[in-house]
Amino acid sequence: MAATVTTSKESKNSSASSRPGYGQLLRTRGAWTFLLPGFAARQPFAMLTISIVLLVQHTTGSYGAAGAAAAVTGVSMALFAPYSGRLADRYGQRVVLIPGVLIHTLSGLTLTALALADAPLWALFVAAVPTGASVPQVGPMVRARWGVKLQGSPLMTTAAAFESVTDELTFVVGPLLATALCTAVDPAAGLVTEAALTLLGGLLFAAQKSTQPSVAVSGHARVEPASALRVPGVRVLIVTFLGIGSVFGGMQVSLAAFTESIGEPGLNGVLYGTFAAGNMLSGVVCGAIAWKAAPQRRLLLGYAALALAASGLWAAHSVLVLAGLGLLVGMCIAPALITGYTLVEGLVPEGARTEAFTWLTGAVALGQAAAVTVAGQLEDRFWGGAGFLVPMGGTLLALVTLVALRSRLVVRPRGRTVARGVGHRVPVAVD
Repeated sequence: MAATVTTSKESKNSSASSRPGYGQLLRTRGAWTFLLPGFAARQPFAMLTISIVLLVQHTTGSYGAAGAAAAVTGVSMALFAPYSGRLADRYGQRVVLIPGVLIHTLSGLTLTALALADAPLWALFVAAVPTGASVPQVGPMVRARWGVKLQGSPLMTTAAAFESVTDELTFVVGPLLATALCTAVDPAAGLVTEAALTLLGGLLFAAQKSTQPSVAVSGHARVEPASALRVPGVRVLIVTFLGIGSVFGGMQVSLAAFTESIGEPGLNGVLYGTFAAGNMLSGVVCGAIAWKAAPQRRLLLGYAALALAASGLWAAHSVLVLAGLGLLVGMCIAPALITGYTLVEGLVPEGARTEAFTWLTGAVALGQAAAVTVAGQLEDRFWGGAGFLVPMGGTLLALVTLVALRSRLVVRPRGRTVARGVGHRVPVAVD
């Protein structure tokens, strides 16, 4: 990724011809202690929606019902994720993660049992709320740990790219694994495996106390940082990530419906994996380039390309064409994700970054939840492939917002501050 905000320490390294690469990043002392368990604990985010869609569609025969159940989970996650991030910033990641992992595992297994018992849809909704609300926010927590280890280092932008690539790798592995389990083993196997990975990976990640960001204190009282939502640029990025979520949700439901309609449900995981692979590969490339263009400009151009590519999905009527378009759409997502997460480093004070990252993660989940609901209804009521209109609409609306409010993404110096409580400073927002 490009260098975004130049801190005083980074200025000393400005003579470097290019940004340090992945090899140097991965040699950071202690990094692997949280990267490996963090990867396992990230799988639930990639597996949850598709596992619910495939299970509920199997038990009810309706993509609309399946999309609605998955949407409740996504909305719950979107609403609770920022609160979880704020608690982690204030009290520590371990304190928030352990009870969340236990609640998610129990509620996910309950949702599975209710679906297999042909429980009414409202009962699935009830179980879906705690399932989504307790999804562990491991990705934002890993990003916050990198921020502590690499503070002031030019490796921070490398870490942002690496984390986005890791996220996309989970979206290659997760849907493929969930689809294979649900179609080849049992419709419930996806959710059961998701719950097991949450429990194992989450507890192992929480056990890595040495890399956990410290909790700021002042005297005997904890310092409560200002909310990341107060930063205007974060609000713009939330809308941007809502559009990205609409792509994920619309693709999941519409690809499942398309492969079912041609009698090849097993291709669902392959097509979605192709889409996610494009995302991952372009993320690797973006992370290896020392960009000269400003991040705001890169985000705008990258998002325009994403909206254009997503606009052609609804017209695809063959597996090969859909795979090609899916690969192209995936390649357009990674630059937007990486740039958005990197901008947070410059826009948001350190004490509120976990919360900021969870707002963006929650926005993806909320956009995904809305997309699976609308796409499911379109697939049930209209022609096959109508659900692909959702990624087009979501990205176009977000692009309009991004163009109109792009000035709020400009990173301003943090020299001007105002007091907010004892021992705490908050940057003055300049709109």
